[in-house]
Amino acid sequence: MSTSPTRVESAVDSCRPSNVEPVELTASSLSTTAPEYLRELKAELATEGYQPAELTVEACFAEDCSLATQEEADRLRDVVRAGAFLGVGVVRVEIEDVSDPEKVRPALEALEERARREGVTLSVDGLDVAA
Repeated sequence: MSTSPTRVESAVDSCRPSNVEPVELTASSLSTTAPEYLRELKAELATEGYQPAELTVEACFAEDCSLATQEEADRLRDVVRAGAFLGVGVVRVEIEDVSDPEKVRPALEALEERARREGVTLSVDGLDVAA
């Protein structure tokens, strides 16, 4: 019984080696998430032979407040957009503190959907996204 190649296998079959080094960036190292800055950073990284592969961001949901949760989710959404702009494959969210996981989980699920639409994988460390 023969199997069809997967999308990944089909895409990689005709690949050639590339002379770039994958790097992991941290959101805290970005001066801003403004498109102009990200465009320049992406070009400078490419010139130096680097390809952003992952963007890591620390998150904190320590306040039991819907407004604070929404503000943090909005900040993370900006980081996901920046990651997509830079061409990373993964945006990794490292959650330090969560006061109410049930309040945070829907925000992270929406963020995961947003990341998927932007073409990146969202990885969350510190809280299970699934209910």
